[in-house]
Amino acid sequence: MAKTSTELSKFLSFVLRHKPDAIGLTLDAQGWADVADLIERANAAGTRFELADLEAVVETNDKKRFTLSDDGKRIRAAQGHSVTVELDLPPQTPPDILYHGTADRFLPSILSQGLTPQGRHQVHLSRDRATAHAVGQRHGKPVILSVDAAAMQSAGNTFHVADNGVWLTDHVPPAFLTIADNGTG
Repeated sequence: MAKTSTELSKFLSFVLRHKPDAIGLTLDAQGWADVADLIERANAAGTRFELADLEAVVETNDKKRFTLSDDGKRIRAAQGHSVTVELDLPPQTPPDILYHGTADRFLPSILSQGLTPQGRHQVHLSRDRATAHAVGQRHGKPVILSVDAAAMQSAGNTFHVADNGVWLTDHVPPAFLTIADNGTG
């Protein structure tokens, strides 16, 4: 087994979101991998774990990063891919306001260009400030941005919800952003 569930989670994020070819794994067009193949290839590559370890990480991951298929034979990352996948998530009506956490050093660029996916396929948004704050804190001094999702949708932008509840959209133009909390209280 991987030394800790955190290490296994990081490994799964790496191969299911970014580099499946690092262990010779193939994802289908929707990002699914065969569980037995994943375990076999990971073990051969030196990251040893069993099905029970995998199931425990999927169940206990605080960010719900991974989804097992209903029959338990396939797994995929819920979102955050840098490899090309089509999650086939239907368009959804978002809450009126969504949030995005970032670091204050990125604010000038965001306020001029809006939120862009960077190395991912879509921009990640959350329903609540606490989640946005936690995300922003990972990158430096956190800033929470409010996204006027209702106005964006009215303007023709689409939103999707990943399996783990993260809201996804292609781009958030600056006109739909306001600073909700700049970390000064």
